[in-house]
Amino acid sequence: MGLPEVSTILWRERNLLELLLFKLEEERLVLTAGLSRWLPHANREVDLVIAELRQIEGARTGALDGVAPELGLEPGLTLRELAAAAPPPWDGLLEQHRAAFLTTAREIALLERAHRDLLDLRGAEAVLAWLETGETDDAEPSVPSRLHLLDDA
Repeated sequence: MGLPEVSTILWRERNLLELLLFKLEEERLVLTAGLSRWLPHANREVDLVIAELRQIEGARTGALDGVAPELGLEPGLTLRELAAAAPPPWDGLLEQHRAAFLTTAREIALLERAHRDLLDLRGAEAVLAWLETGETDDAEPSVPSRLHLLDDA
């Protein structure tokens, strides 16, 4: 496997991260609108994209390990290390991939924080409604943190 195949995998991963960002934004809109009926569907779509990301992450790791010896490097290298060792134009392209991953990871982190804040607010509203009336809406499904996927970006 060479650098062209690594780049193809990285493009696929970038596209999936963008799709995850979009699905998280949809989920936020569902939460903001109070449309709890649709939250399980939105969660499921996010989970599907995360499952695809886990698969492509394995492919990326294998691809990086496969190309490492070609550049005189040991397996287990990071994208930063690969970009530093790659010849032009691959060095610049790999660094662009890395920068895009970091930018998207920051955006996803911001949306995850917004989700937590919205869920905390909705939970507080439900408690207040119960205190006032003794009744509450069905429990809101939780939105688990998904940031661990991007730790290595």
